[in-house]
Amino acid sequence: AAFIAQSMKETIKYDVCDENSWDMVDSKYPLSNSCGQLGQSYQDYHCPENEKHMECPVDPNMKITATTHAKWYGAPAPLFCGPKKEIPYTGFWDYTIHCDNVWADPPEYCDVYEGQKGGGFDNTSPVKNSAGRTDVEGCCWWGRGVIQTTGVCNFGKLNYFLGARAAKEGRPSRYPSIDFCKTPDAICASKEHQELKWVAGFFYWVNSLQSYKSGGWDYTTELHKFVENGMVGDAFINAVSGIVNRGCHNPPCGTGPVDGGAER
Repeated sequence: AAFIAQSMKETIKYDVCDENSWDMVDSKYPLSNSCGQLGQSYQDYHCPENEKHMECPVDPNMKITATTHAKWYGAPAPLFCGPKKEIPYTGFWDYTIHCDNVWADPPEYCDVYEGQKGGGFDNTSPVKNSAGRTDVEGCCWWGRGVIQTTGVCNFGKLNYFLGARAAKEGRPSRYPSIDFCKTPDAICASKEHQELKWVAGFFYWVNSLQSYKSGGWDYTTELHKFVENGMVGDAFINAVSGIVNRGCHNPPCGTGPVDGGAER
């Protein structure tokens, strides 16, 4: 139930797989939100020292465009990443643009993404995201899947245990042909393995959440307490929400307060 609740808030209610661009800075949606939202930097989500050998390297030349996106009128385009040599800086998504104007000279169309009804890119000058980034180099590690697998550590672990790296190093691999460090978008873009959006979520839940022990809080112990006490109160689910959304059981931690805590 806790897994479904977190998945509902993260992606299901929005009918998406890739993270949406939703963090506004000075009433603008910076295109560099792909690097991280709410002041975060996804490429700096490193593993602890004893697991550092599992994380993905950051490839500055990687180029990816998200598969899914928000669908409201004027909604920002899919997140994207690319090297500075090709994209020196990024501007913002202007949701006020009326892009469908066939009478303009030249005619204007809503052609950034399928189903677009309004909005458009404005790259006239650099616009910082909430962490100060104006480029999108190495920024391919936004959230994907039902519980938003995010950052070089989580994608690295997925590859280490279930992907191409496991196969290469002689371990059993469910997806030996998918290198999640080179193609993190496979979680949302794969036509052959559409279950990946769920598998990635389950893997995170088992590998990172159920094994969570920090600051005197242990997931298994707290789960038993919650059940034995009649599943009363919000303390357990609030702690789970903190781990899923911010990486700690007692936010605000380094990455900030929980987003949408009451909905989880």
